[in-house]
Amino acid sequence: MTGDELRQLFLSFFAERGHTIIPSLPLVPENDPTVLFISAGMQPLVPYLLGESHPSGRRLANVQKCLRTDDIEEVGDISHNTVFEMLGFWSLGDYWKQDSLRWTLEWFTGVLGLEQERISVTVFAGDSDAPRDDEAVQVWLELGIPQERIYYLPKKDNWWGPAGTTGPCGPDSELFYDTGRPKHGPDCQPGCGCGKYIEIGNNVFMQYNKTAEGTYLPLRQRNIDVGLGLERMLCVHQGTSDVYTTDLFTAIVQRINELRLRQENVGAIYRAPTTGGKENVGAIYRAPTSDHLRAATFIIADGVVPGNVEQGYICRRLIRRAVRCGHELGMPRTFIAEVAQAVIARYGQIYSELVERQPTILDELTREEERFGQTLARGLREFQKMEEGLRQRGETVLAGEAVFRLFDTFGFPSTLTAELAQERGLSADLDGFNLLFKQHQERSRQANSKKFAGGLADHSERTTQLHTATHLLHQGLRDVLGTHVRQMGSNITQERLRFDFSHPKKLTGEEIRRVEEIVNQQISRDLQTTVEVMPLQQALDQGALAFFGERYGDLVKVYKIGDYSMEVCGGPHVPHTGNMGRFRIIKAETIGQGVQRVRADLVAEAL
Repeated sequence: MTGDELRQLFLSFFAERGHTIIPSLPLVPENDPTVLFISAGMQPLVPYLLGESHPSGRRLANVQKCLRTDDIEEVGDISHNTVFEMLGFWSLGDYWKQDSLRWTLEWFTGVLGLEQERISVTVFAGDSDAPRDDEAVQVWLELGIPQERIYYLPKKDNWWGPAGTTGPCGPDSELFYDTGRPKHGPDCQPGCGCGKYIEIGNNVFMQYNKTAEGTYLPLRQRNIDVGLGLERMLCVHQGTSDVYTTDLFTAIVQRINELRLRQENVGAIYRAPTTGGKENVGAIYRAPTSDHLRAATFIIADGVVPGNVEQGYICRRLIRRAVRCGHELGMPRTFIAEVAQAVIARYGQIYSELVERQPTILDELTREEERFGQTLARGLREFQKMEEGLRQRGETVLAGEAVFRLFDTFGFPSTLTAELAQERGLSADLDGFNLLFKQHQERSRQANSKKFAGGLADHSERTTQLHTATHLLHQGLRDVLGTHVRQMGSNITQERLRFDFSHPKKLTGEEIRRVEEIVNQQISRDLQTTVEVMPLQQALDQGALAFFGERYGDLVKVYKIGDYSMEVCGGPHVPHTGNMGRFRIIKAETIGQGVQRVRADLVAEAL
């Protein structure tokens, strides 16, 4: 079974069990500044997990693109990817653990044909906040999982949420598949991380609400949230050694191999390490090269461009690490656009935005590769300065701080620095570098944790006003520039809104003035905002703006702002525009081929 077949089979399996199939949303969450990317299929559903009625009902399923940045530098083991596809199904106050666990096991054993004897499960062990999850244990026993393959783990392992400091949360139960590898020791068990057991799915039982006082109260609406990683599942089903040898990656890896053989080591900024042999080099560097370029291709398709902050920084970091690893493989000086074409060819039929934005994707990747080449050249000059300083001081060891600076600022991998030093009769303090690198990783993890701590989209009065202003801005841009203008992305914080849209050139001063004037006119009219749930086609027939195509479900919410704006949107919005304040555009810029960005805010002044 191929990855495409497995993906479709999953959706059919849960559609037959009463679930409505909802579309995958962009990787960048719309109007949620608390997270950089969607990292789990449940994130777009948080308002509905909190009790809001979903237009598509109480049983949902989909395949959601996700991105996790915690361990970018460690990608390359058998089961981790930066971008991955999460197969998910949800119950919003409908069925409970019995059905959830039964369907999960039926999917793995009855549909995929995995051996139930090789499946182990973990459950919440209980603590002072909530009791042991004996309910899940009883269900597993009834389904034929013996007691000796049921493991009790603490909250850090088997508890989800809340996303912030308060909100829905509850125990979870993970499924692990025995790969057949030998045990690493007497403590080897699911979740130990040795590689013998690979996690293939997780059932989250949202049955508690954590209060501001730190107590856990039963939720009025109990929810089920189940996530199954497509890449890992396919790896287990196809019996491959790692996710990179599944058919989701084979065409991408094959293209990398072709480029490497075509011009091995010619024009490369890095040379392959001199130890370990070519096969060892490939095992180390081929996985992150293919993974990161796949991820960067998806990110750019969803409107992100490489930059120095937030999503743009992650995109840049992925591209540059892919270039570093590719050059370690002996790739040509420029290669990433050709690999991206293989990504688009592999996934374009599933995610049409890859095909639609192919010119922009290839252009952004090529420009970033060129910029990184210039940075590397500066890094080589910096290394030469460091070498001169060592010789002047009569020293022979390049300090770990210097090795880390070359890595962090100029993209030099420590292996390259060590080789350059060795060629010149010097050595590099790699132990010192590794210590600094681990500290850097920990800071990154903490930053990511804090970024996600807010968890839910901010529905405060301020951000709600800015969200409504975004709709007025969208229509205002179309009035001034033309109906070719379409939303390419948006982001809202407490301070400002950011709106990306299609247009061939930067806004002029006069165009900015006219857009501001139009938006403020609509605000001063004190327009009423209304919402209606209707079929997508009906919304389109009525003239609603909806530019994400297949990313919408069959039923959608349509927000109307008076007689001026009508868009398909998840909300929320202000009931009337009159008290929003004065709209002003702070900055307008070009961020990519045919893509403009506007930053704007609302000033609390009487109009």
